[in-house]
Amino acid sequence: MYRIAVVAKSLQSAIQIVERHSTSRSHILSTIFPHFEITNAVVSLKAVNPTPNPPSTMNTLTDLPVQSLLLRPLLPYTSPSSLFRTLPLARRNPTARIRCSIAVDSSATAISPPHAAAAAELSSSSNVDCVVVGGGISGLCIAQALATKHSDVVPNVIVTEARDRVGGNIITVERDGYLWEEGPNSFQPSDSMLTMMVDCGLKDDLVLGDPNSPRFVLWNGKLRPVPSKLADLPFFDLMSIGGKLRAGFGALGIRPPPSGREESVEEFVRRNLGDEVFERLIEPFCSGVYAGDPSKLSMKAAFGKVWNLEQNGGSIIGGAFKAIQGRNKVPKPPRDPSLPKPKGQTVGSLRKGLAMLPNAISTRLGGKVKLSWNLSSISKLDNGGYTLTYETPQGLVSLQSKSVVMTVPSHIASSLLRPLSAGAADSLSKFYYPPVAAVSISYPKEAIRTECLINGELKGFGQLHPRSQGVETLGTIYSSSLFPDRAPAGRVLLSNYIGGATNPGILSKTESELIEAVDRDLRKMLINPNAKDPLALGVKVWPQAIPQFLIGHFDLLDAAHAALKDTGFQGLFLGGNYVSGVALGRCVEGAYEVAAEVTKFLSQFAYK
Repeated sequence: MYRIAVVAKSLQSAIQIVERHSTSRSHILSTIFPHFEITNAVVSLKAVNPTPNPPSTMNTLTDLPVQSLLLRPLLPYTSPSSLFRTLPLARRNPTARIRCSIAVDSSATAISPPHAAAAAELSSSSNVDCVVVGGGISGLCIAQALATKHSDVVPNVIVTEARDRVGGNIITVERDGYLWEEGPNSFQPSDSMLTMMVDCGLKDDLVLGDPNSPRFVLWNGKLRPVPSKLADLPFFDLMSIGGKLRAGFGALGIRPPPSGREESVEEFVRRNLGDEVFERLIEPFCSGVYAGDPSKLSMKAAFGKVWNLEQNGGSIIGGAFKAIQGRNKVPKPPRDPSLPKPKGQTVGSLRKGLAMLPNAISTRLGGKVKLSWNLSSISKLDNGGYTLTYETPQGLVSLQSKSVVMTVPSHIASSLLRPLSAGAADSLSKFYYPPVAAVSISYPKEAIRTECLINGELKGFGQLHPRSQGVETLGTIYSSSLFPDRAPAGRVLLSNYIGGATNPGILSKTESELIEAVDRDLRKMLINPNAKDPLALGVKVWPQAIPQFLIGHFDLLDAAHAALKDTGFQGLFLGGNYVSGVALGRCVEGAYEVAAEVTKFLSQFAYK
């Protein structure tokens, strides 16, 4: 007989359910999916003739309206022990998709044979310990941490990604002798980051910037070096003598007391270190790291380590000494000898760009990574686990798991979690992601101003631009100076960032206009005014780029966690850069933290 591999117990029960809801199904779908176009398209699935040994992927259901396929909760699954059942769609409404990513070019593609094989293998399993929703760097690193550090408790992990690639906002492009990043550009080589590199087999691909290379800030039309060590403080010309004295006395505690309420970055820095430190150092730094507005960013949330110094020691210097004393009292665990040892304060990348990291993790996880899987719903099971329903290239897939980690952007998580917890969804919907554009351009070396060269070369990490200096570009990274093999001989590669919380209007500009704006800015301080037009390599506009850690950020995050807990959704975790921090290294550190939380939960989990 025909073998029916569908989510209904039988063909008859499926038809009865569809008929029972046929008069109202369009209304129901329009309510659940108000932004989707609902049509009366009919899916025709070919019946498969009986064979002596029919394959497990045979399907026999014919002429089932596409709307009923989306009403997944109405169709009972075949067996509680089954992880999923698939129903391939011969024709799919292209607008009826829920994506878990925000990239502009995130179109789904046909599933590859290895993914199909992996799906078939998964269907024979009895359960999944953890589903990580989102295949960006946070989600992949959580899965990798579970696989390498906690496999005894969490042996079966699945990562699902809506796009047809992993990596999230990490995009490396290589073309015509150039290699550039269209998302994050580098990372701080912390031990957590280096551990991830070693575990992924990328130790030999690590490249580090020269720690002695200068960093610059534009002030009064000139690029001025930022002090890299204490010995530089008396001599650098970015600040006046009065500004340096004000900063020193303030750091010692001779400054106004805290206000007693949550302070913005601007309020904290002006109070502790003075106006010059804020305007000439911290404000451009906020633009470079967060693309944010320091008058709205929370000091506690955005720069918690510095905020804690004053809280714990009464002043920044007092807190620093107290932290040193505390570290000396507690023996430091021995460092893993397999980790590289960076020299000085620097940043890192990989030989062929940052995309090597997510690609390496995905390769190691193998069939545990599912691409082009669009999550449409999550529901809680009576036994404490969760059912996740996806639209995949193979059709609808229902997956059961003991725990779930949501690493998609907060606004996507809000939409997916609203049916479970309106309180959590409301909190997650309030995080703000401003737009940022990454503009990668190249000039010949002779286009660089002579006064910006060191021993005839453009050297340094890059430059930041305070908003008060009359330029639109947030900052520029000297990519070809920072890391090797980024540009052909005789050329300079510059990675520029424009937009952010103080300039959301970039969304109305064309790529040509963005390139012109960056070029116009660079000719004010770095590029000779009469130099030829730059070679435009790429423009990547991120409409919702970096989550802003605004005043009240932790309150919203705590409210989301509390709402999930209060409504009984233990085992559902929140992760990603709006939780851990926006820097790439913090995403990796946060991944290890979330993996530990999942492990602790599952070690106590009693599956009913």
